[in-house]
Amino acid sequence: MILVVLYGLLTIFCVIFAIRKRKVGLLVLPFATIFAYMLIKIIMVPLPFWDTVQFIFGLR
Repeated sequence: MILVVLYGLLTIFCVIFAIRKRKVGLLVLPFATIFAYMLIKIIMVPLPFWDTVQFIFGLR
């Protein structure tokens, strides 16, 4: 629950500053943090990286 609140605050922060500073690059930050979080969680699995990725995308 804490991560959801943090991602929400980060998103609001980035949108406000992107509008005020007119920098579109700030809108990429929330997506980049979610991608980094997913990558860290995949790396934490005790299997080899590529086997983990194949397992995740091979689920049906």
